[in-house]
Amino acid sequence: MLKAVLFDMDGVIVDTEPLHRKAYFQMFNDVNIDVDETLYESFTGQSTINICKRLVDHFNCDTSPENLVKIKRKHFKFLFEHDSSLVLIDGVLDRIKDYYVNGVKLVVASSASMPNIERIFNRFDLNPYFMGKFSGADLEKSKPHPEIFLKAAQHTKCEKSECMVIEDSTNGIQAAHAAGIFCAGFKSEHSSGQDYTLANIVVSSFEELSFDKQKIFFK
Repeated sequence: MLKAVLFDMDGVIVDTEPLHRKAYFQMFNDVNIDVDETLYESFTGQSTINICKRLVDHFNCDTSPENLVKIKRKHFKFLFEHDSSLVLIDGVLDRIKDYYVNGVKLVVASSASMPNIERIFNRFDLNPYFMGKFSGADLEKSKPHPEIFLKAAQHTKCEKSECMVIEDSTNGIQAAHAAGIFCAGFKSEHSSGQDYTLANIVVSSFEELSFDKQKIFFK
C-alpha cells in the first residue's frame, strides 16, 4: 500500500525554473561566463552549490563557488519577491490534498536550498500537508546520489516499498532509482531535455497519480 510520497519541488510542486533561469543567467552575466543550453540543462536537479562548483571548474573562474551561489541567490530572491508569474503546477494541490486525506505521509526532497523551500511553502500555504522537508543543499551528496531520498523515506518511518518519489529531472529520477524507491517521472511542459528511462511510470498530469490509481502499483 502507498504510505508515503516524496516530492521533488522545482518542476513538480511549483515551476520556479523560469525564475531560476533568469537568476542564473544574470549571475553568468555578472561574472562574464557563457553557458550554453546543453550545459544549463545538465544542471537540472542539482543543488546550487554543486552547480557553481562545476561552473568554477569548467570556466576556471577566479571566484569561489560560494560567491557564485551568493550572487545567484540575490537575483533569485529579488525575482521571487517581484515576479507575479510564479504559480503551483497545475493539479498538484488537489493531488497533495488527495494523498493527505487518505493518510499518506508527504515529504519534500528538493535540491533547492531550505530558504527557498520555506519561501514556496509559506507563499502557497503547503506546510499543513507535509511532515518533513529535505534540502539537497544541506547534504553531502547531491542528486543523482540517492542520499536525499533515503533520508526522506527514513523520516516517514515507512518501508521503501511503500514510498513513491515524484520527479521531473534526469538527476532526480536516477537518485530515486539508486535509492530503490518507486519513481513517477513527471513529464510536463516545464521539463525539457530530461531522461525518463529509469522512472517506473511516466505521467504528464497529476490526475494520473491519484491515490486510487496508485493502488495498482502498491497493493
